[in-house]
Amino acid sequence: MRYFTAFVFCALFFQACTETNPAFVVKEISFPTPTKQEGELHTAIWGDSTGQLLSTDLFLDYPADSFLTEFEIGDIVTVAIVGYDTLEMPVVESTNDVPIAGFSLSAVSGAERLMLAIHYGEAAEVLKIANVKPPIEVVVTLKDKGGYLFGLDLMRNVQFLSTYKESYPDLSIDEFANFREVRTTGIGTNKLYRSSSPIDLSLGRNLYADSLAQEAGIATFINLADPENYARSYKSFESSYYSSQDAVFLSMPVKFFSTPFQEGLVKGFRYMIEHEAPYLVHCTYGMDRTGFTIAVLEALMGATPEEIQADYAKTFRNYYSVFDSKQIALNEQQIDFFKNVVLKNLRTVYHAEGIDVPNTDKADWADATEKYLQKLGMTSEEISALKEKLK
Repeated sequence: MRYFTAFVFCALFFQACTETNPAFVVKEISFPTPTKQEGELHTAIWGDSTGQLLSTDLFLDYPADSFLTEFEIGDIVTVAIVGYDTLEMPVVESTNDVPIAGFSLSAVSGAERLMLAIHYGEAAEVLKIANVKPPIEVVVTLKDKGGYLFGLDLMRNVQFLSTYKESYPDLSIDEFANFREVRTTGIGTNKLYRSSSPIDLSLGRNLYADSLAQEAGIATFINLADPENYARSYKSFESSYYSSQDAVFLSMPVKFFSTPFQEGLVKGFRYMIEHEAPYLVHCTYGMDRTGFTIAVLEALMGATPEEIQADYAKTFRNYYSVFDSKQIALNEQQIDFFKNVVLKNLRTVYHAEGIDVPNTDKADWADATEKYLQKLGMTSEEISALKEKLK
């Protein structure tokens, strides 16, 4: 009814205009009518009355309850944004149901519209449609019935951690601090390390990480999380080993697609070029920002996909699955889920910059990563210098 009323008003207005000014040309505006058949929905990304997107999360003009009569939470769907991109994503209730940088189609019972979003991202910006006038045609098709139910359960029910070492009886001190040397293909011995924060007290791991950094002889810290003044305000910072070494403080958001994250990544890599190894890259947990940054460096240096995945998944083994104050080790299927996250993140982020990496064993991750860093503003000379530092 609201569309019909708006149409009648516009028709009367334009009729008046054309009667007083024959040169006035009317362009017909077509509003697609949502249609649904078995396993497929035709609808549109909608906007407000001024023709603007409702937000950087994208709202599909179809009621969630109607959608859920055909699709279910935990399904994997293909979303074709006609003329722009085609993506696969799960149907969920919240962006928190998917890992960082993951796309999702949220269907919340009672909601007037579906929502296409990125966990810690701006969907309209990433898909390069922020300035496109809606409606934008969208086709949603079923890809895998219930294909994300395992991931949904994992995201909701396993990601519990503790700040106490006693909760992890089977982990070493290194594992508890999420501290390890990165030894994937192409990276030299005693060159690159990763860990949870050696200075942030909130996880109860900082003293362990700082001590391990001293033992490893870390010369340069790449702090992805903190602004410098905040980092120096941590209790005991001045007495830490960390404070005696070179460090760059990047204050990067957990938004891999964003300009601040990309600028921080480049600044951190340039700092590595200008300073000596061994390097330690960290954020707070040493998980999301660190996980992505380390994966970029590993890919650049020629690591295999299996190496990148295995290193990334260790972090989740080191933190998660704590129940009743005791960790229960993740099983292989759970670990495989987290292994798949890192390459998907790299593909998605690279794709947003116009760099497509085929989902095959022959994908050239090193070449794709060089192109990605060039897109972010690094020169070929800088990339070569970074690689030399890590050999």
